[in-house]
Amino acid sequence: MKIMVGWLSLVASLTAVNAQAEKLDILGPVPELRHGLIQGYMYGEPPLNSVLFVPAPPAEDSARQRADTAASDDLRSLEGSARWELAARDADLHFPAAASIFSCALDVAVTEATTPALYRLLQRSLTDFGLATYAAKNAYQRPRPFMINGEAICTPKDEELLRTDGSYPSGHSAIGWGWALILSQLVPERAEPILARGRDYAQSRMVCNVHWMSDTEAGMAVSALDSGLMMLNQKAMQFHNRVGYHDFEGMALAEEERESLFHDLGPHKALILRHHGLLTVG
Repeated sequence: MKIMVGWLSLVASLTAVNAQAEKLDILGPVPELRHGLIQGYMYGEPPLNSVLFVPAPPAEDSARQRADTAASDDLRSLEGSARWELAARDADLHFPAAASIFSCALDVAVTEATTPALYRLLQRSLTDFGLATYAAKNAYQRPRPFMINGEAICTPKDEELLRTDGSYPSGHSAIGWGWALILSQLVPERAEPILARGRDYAQSRMVCNVHWMSDTEAGMAVSALDSGLMMLNQKAMQFHNRVGYHDFEGMALAEEERESLFHDLGPHKALILRHHGLLTVG
């Protein structure tokens, strides 16, 4: 369990930094948004408008849709297999079950009792990653694979809800890949198995016959943008509360965009242009 030692060292160093700056109770009570879903870290901030950077889902009879259909058809043979059962377990994002998703990749049992800070990190970031997909989900309302092919899904009890929830982008994929990105930076010596688990977690949604391949890819893209600049070491902390974010608005050819760039930069000297680069000023 040497990974546990490294993680505890990181927590200790971050705790020392926080103690010098201000007392921050990272394990204090967090309001529930609804049953089982607590406030994320981005609560109160303008939500990420995923419609602005997630392209429209594949059109019917397009080459991309044919690729999606072929990928789904290839996985149908897994129904009833051990991989199918894993996909069913992966579908459960309720805690405490969800906390174990990356336990093997981390080589640590993630529980509220033994790893409380990490447990809380997963709980709150789940909300941020999942909700970030909904602007695009609601805009596109793409039918899910089982609604087209009429085949079984690995979580039959969820079918009624899934029929009313757009397929594109995949919220589970956004959450799983978002967690993989965070955890791989927290524990870089385990980055390969963590990222591999994040990829396989997204594929579970295809195995389960509830998402197309392009749904999972779009979900992973959303989480990569939603996480923003992650302050995961003391050098990165120099940018804490000193970075602006500018949403993608297409090709920056209109003079009017200068005003929105200036507004989003605000008092900072660094600006992350979501989906298209970085900007710094002297």
